[in-house]
Amino acid sequence: MPVGGLANNAGRGYLPKMTRLPAVNTSASVISANVNSIPLLNGTNFKDWKENVSIVLGCMDLDLALRTDKPPALTDESTADQKRDFERWDRSNRMCLMIMKRGIPESFRGSVSDEVTAKEFLEQIEKRFVKNDKAEISTTLLNLISIKYKGQGNIREYIMEMSYLASKLKALKLELSDDLLVHLILISLPAQFNQFKISYNCQKEKWSLNELISHCVQEEERLKQEKTESAHLASAFKELEVVSIPV
Repeated sequence: MPVGGLANNAGRGYLPKMTRLPAVNTSASVISANVNSIPLLNGTNFKDWKENVSIVLGCMDLDLALRTDKPPALTDESTADQKRDFERWDRSNRMCLMIMKRGIPESFRGSVSDEVTAKEFLEQIEKRFVKNDKAEISTTLLNLISIKYKGQGNIREYIMEMSYLASKLKALKLELSDDLLVHLILISLPAQFNQFKISYNCQKEKWSLNELISHCVQEEERLKQEKTESAHLASAFKELEVVSIPV
């Protein structure tokens, strides 16, 4: 492109394509809002705290030090790429430590050595605050097998709630098969679904969770329609009885 053409384009507000950079919002207010969204760590909310920390640091593109190990120390023979990578990791490490420590009570910070990376810091915090998996498995499993659908509300949401409990068990290394989960859901349905359950047990095909949701929603709609029609029929019979009573 001629120099004059570049100058004219620049005068019209255009820039060469190679100079355009993506806009990054690094204002103090945005950073402060992100950091303030992290709850204060206490003895019962470690999972929520860790999840919030991961989301915030990831959205701010500062989680490199949590995803990778510390690179080798720089030497006089380090290349430009190695220096750049180390500087990126070092900045991420410092920012991660500052943001994590901000969300931890001072009494807890003293239990962790200052001479650790952000990744090691998070691992040490986790050892002190993670719940006993066995106790959590027992509680979650008890909730899963004792929950019952009462025929009110939304059956789709109810099944998704049971699926969520199963996913929590999977995260705790106790995985239930889809077939078992389908049977647990069917068992938990109320008496008005009995014919529906008998129909499923008599067929050879097995349903996936999504198929179960679809069929249950259809069955619930059918039951509601049947109930409405029965109510109308009963009302019609009462009216006929009133008309037929001799004066």
